[in-house]
Amino acid sequence: MQKNRILILGAAGRDFHNFNSVYREDDSTEVVAFTATQIPDIVGRKYPASLAGDLYPDGVPIKDEKNLEQIIKEENIDECVLSYSDLSYDYVMHLASKVMAAGAKFSMLGSDQTMLKSSKPVISILAVRTGCGKSQTTRRVVEILKEAGKKVVSIRHPMPYGDLEKQRVQRYEKLEDLDKYDCTIEEMEEYEPHINMGSIIYAGVDYEAILREAEKEADVIVWDGGNNDMTFYKSDLTIVVADPLRPGHEVSYYPGEVNLRMADIVLLNKIDSAKKEDIQTVIDNVKKYNPDAEIIKAESTLEVEDPEVIKDKNVLVIEDGPTLTHGEMKIGAGYVAAERTGVAKFVDPRPYVVGKMEETYQHYPEIGTILPAMGYSDKQMEDLEETINKVDCDSVVIGTPIDLARFIKIEKPYTRVKYSLSEEGKNELEKIIKSKDLI
Repeated sequence: MQKNRILILGAAGRDFHNFNSVYREDDSTEVVAFTATQIPDIVGRKYPASLAGDLYPDGVPIKDEKNLEQIIKEENIDECVLSYSDLSYDYVMHLASKVMAAGAKFSMLGSDQTMLKSSKPVISILAVRTGCGKSQTTRRVVEILKEAGKKVVSIRHPMPYGDLEKQRVQRYEKLEDLDKYDCTIEEMEEYEPHINMGSIIYAGVDYEAILREAEKEADVIVWDGGNNDMTFYKSDLTIVVADPLRPGHEVSYYPGEVNLRMADIVLLNKIDSAKKEDIQTVIDNVKKYNPDAEIIKAESTLEVEDPEVIKDKNVLVIEDGPTLTHGEMKIGAGYVAAERTGVAKFVDPRPYVVGKMEETYQHYPEIGTILPAMGYSDKQMEDLEETINKVDCDSVVIGTPIDLARFIKIEKPYTRVKYSLSEEGKNELEKIIKSKDLI
């Protein structure tokens, strides 16, 4: 029987999970390659044989998606499986049209095909877009469970940008573990807040193996989602964060609408920064597409460590990288906090960018006047540092979840902006979790 030749369209995360859970042991299919997009510097690598299984003794190559049509024709691809996230519906259909015109089938995998079953209760925190506020929501859920005496283990959506064999199963309990696994800035932004809370977090590549390890020490497992991807695990409670600063995106981005339709709770974040009519647009869409979901309204509370570094100053604002790039946000917590604190001027970093940072702006020109904290590699971190120190400004506002100054040298005065759910949002979340008998 001729095997179905598959190309998995990916970004070093969901694509590997789809391969592991659906194709790795399926001898009726042959995964010819993965493609790479969204994440830099992974083209030319391989998904190693040690992870790919007996059917793939040579591993599986990772190719550049910009050569998609060429790959389809040269490799006689039968089917392309979309396996990355935070994509507009226009983007998805243009991509599908490109695949189909080249002669292949375009497909997506469903939730039942890819979600693994745990022996422990699972709470999943997802979103309709990157940058909605999943992290602060996840932290609050972990707090609620810990305060109830539960042993909580979080599992983070994959970010395997290094040695995939070494990253098969990663367990983080203390800050030294970040060095142990040679984490990038992107990874540290997600893992460090859990560690600082005294909470254990797992991540890696093989999410079946990760789940079984986490089950050994957890009363409850919390899935900490990435981008607006679906959870990898069947969930007892699904919390989806929506963003009224991007009204309508909850039903026009893939797979954010999938999450919205599966949600038990929709947490409408940042209502203190959004227009009333935009808040109502999101509420109306939730009621239309998932009328059974409970809606929580929450503010994103901002705390500036040193307001004097901002007040009446010309500042450079640095925000979380993915939120600005494929998340398409024009502002973040740092920008909002600076505006509220009385900034004199926001300094445009674009005339000063170098190396990998210049490439980022070329790829995402819509970023504008905020500097994304890109840190997928040592080179990106070096170029980020050089760019920051070249910018002609009085001070720097750091709106990322971690203190960048621990990893790069900032030669100007700087201050951090921290953010969390408002008390009202926290209390509503706790009431609903209790009502679901999970604590």
